[in-house]
Amino acid sequence: MPELPEVETTRLGVLPHVKEKTIRELIVRRRDLRQPVTRGISAIEGKTILGVKRRSKYLLFELNGAGHLLVHLGMSGSLRVTKPADEWRKHDHVGITVSKSKQLRFHDPRRFGLVLWIQGDPMEHPLLKHLGPEPLSDDFSVDTLKAACAKRSAAIKLVIMDAKVVVGVGNIYASESLFRAGISPRIAAKRLSKPKLAKLVEVIRKVLTESIEEGGTTLRDFVNSEGNPGYFKQRLFVYGREGEPCRMCKAPIKQAVMGQRATYWCSACQR
Repeated sequence: MPELPEVETTRLGVLPHVKEKTIRELIVRRRDLRQPVTRGISAIEGKTILGVKRRSKYLLFELNGAGHLLVHLGMSGSLRVTKPADEWRKHDHVGITVSKSKQLRFHDPRRFGLVLWIQGDPMEHPLLKHLGPEPLSDDFSVDTLKAACAKRSAAIKLVIMDAKVVVGVGNIYASESLFRAGISPRIAAKRLSKPKLAKLVEVIRKVLTESIEEGGTTLRDFVNSEGNPGYFKQRLFVYGREGEPCRMCKAPIKQAVMGQRATYWCSACQR
């Protein structure tokens, strides 16, 4: 599943191709995504895309005088810049033509993604209204995290994956951040000291920033060919490495299911 760094990579990749471009045509080949593509969405034809923002894992294409186009990549979605005359792939569901030679296509084999037209303040939309702070913003701090953890006996990994606490810390990056912070993913959130939480905030920011930078190295391929962003795989310490030796202490990496998601950690390095 695309996580925050992959979505930010997507935003950076498509932005220069669509910013200040007028939507010449909007093509909906399949409407039945996780929520149906908004009826009447063709009304955005003729509108200019002023910019592309990200809120959590949602992309917001700002349209002059016509609200926003909200795109979510779901489990398997991607955006790809192509030529309007190029052959459509099987799971290309929506196309946005911005010039004679350029079209943005939404590709989603599992159809868990979203393409919605929002009028009014997008931050008041039900999908966005109750989201927590962005992890790379000043709104995410040791104080906000400590307040969220204060009375929670849930495992810390589940807490930092809660979008009401902080957005965009998905399964891969939660495991990696907890490893770097030296914190067991299973420890109750309320048991963590403020210095430990301060370290965790610092590491979450670092891991996500590094991953965005890794994704940035693949932007050319991402935009022009298969639409596959980099997933930071070559630098993972624990995720997906069950039974392999820890890169730091050589103890075997452990794996368990928490909150219906696979969790990986080193019992020697993480306490």
